[in-house]
Amino acid sequence: MTSQQRPLLIPSPRTPGPEELPYTPVSGDSLIPISSYPKPTSGMDSNSQIEINENSYPVPGFVRNSSSHRSISSIQSKTSSGHSVREVNFSEMSTRTVRYGSRGADSGGTSKYSVLTFLPRNLFEQFHRIAYIYFLVIAILNQLPQLAVFGREASILPLAFVLFVTAIKDAYEDYRRHRSDKIENNRLAWVLLDDKFQQKKWKDLRVGEIIKVYGNETLPCDMVLLSTSDTTGVAYVQTTNLDGESNLKTRYAKQETQTKNPEKERITGLIKCEKPNRNVYGFQANMDLDGKRISLGPSNVILRGCELRNTDWAIGVAVYAGRETKAMLNNSGAPSKRSRLESRMNREIIFLSIFLVTLCTIVCICHGVWLRRHKDELDLMQSCRTTQSLK
Repeated sequence: MTSQQRPLLIPSPRTPGPEELPYTPVSGDSLIPISSYPKPTSGMDSNSQIEINENSYPVPGFVRNSSSHRSISSIQSKTSSGHSVREVNFSEMSTRTVRYGSRGADSGGTSKYSVLTFLPRNLFEQFHRIAYIYFLVIAILNQLPQLAVFGREASILPLAFVLFVTAIKDAYEDYRRHRSDKIENNRLAWVLLDDKFQQKKWKDLRVGEIIKVYGNETLPCDMVLLSTSDTTGVAYVQTTNLDGESNLKTRYAKQETQTKNPEKERITGLIKCEKPNRNVYGFQANMDLDGKRISLGPSNVILRGCELRNTDWAIGVAVYAGRETKAMLNNSGAPSKRSRLESRMNREIIFLSIFLVTLCTIVCICHGVWLRRHKDELDLMQSCRTTQSLK
């Protein structure tokens, strides 16, 4: 190819190199390897091994968990002095799908309840309404024969009916969330397996896998860009689902990886990145590739929930998946909504309850004092023959 036919490569925005911004790993950093699968040759399987060496992260008491040669060992999350260490071993990934826990599996959820937690948690949330607590206390007091004013069932049924109807409504709403989460987690992504990109469910994605996203598709995880359809390594993404902004943002693949084709040649590298966090505008990492250390920044990563626009395809390596993604970390779950009127009513009920208790206390004290002073006259009153009990 002559110099006139050679495509013009526009470098991505310059980020400080390792000599200007040295990367000092700490025990809390995550080591995410990059790997693709070479074509099988004699004496070599179509697989690759991605490993995080715990020697770089000395943690007392760390034990490596071994697995068989035909399985994928789970990510071992060990904690020591508040820091986590992650180790990933890949072996014949196309033969078996193994999920390695909520910290690694790309299964996100927005639901509030499970089958076991629905009843206690729903009742706990409902009794945040002070009115329910007030009527519950009245119903309990009415069960005592000395304090009963009306029928025992009559004091329980209204409150039980309201709690039951509200629980049915909350259960239906959470069922719809579960259904939406299932649809989201069962969406398909293109993952590099056996020298070619194959479809895989979002919930089965793993950190370290190389993923290909096509135009107008949603990102299934947080991934560092390796290459794009543009010869300069530029990709355009829309972050409406993440921050509400509709304008397109540019992301860049490093020129060291832009020229590599993971389907035709082996890519072996190591990414040292920060622990999962909620900062959607920040990302600090270094990538060791072919003996070089490449600095990575926010312009080199695309987050889950973003949509690829004006770009035919983009290839990247997953660095955060599932509940570790920035989008899921910022998702606080379905909120328990409270209207302004309800909040004011709670305050009024508290005030009225305090006033009622104070009034009852004063009346009881005055009644006791009156009985003491007129105990000799009580025998004359047919309704107050309690002289013997007061002596």
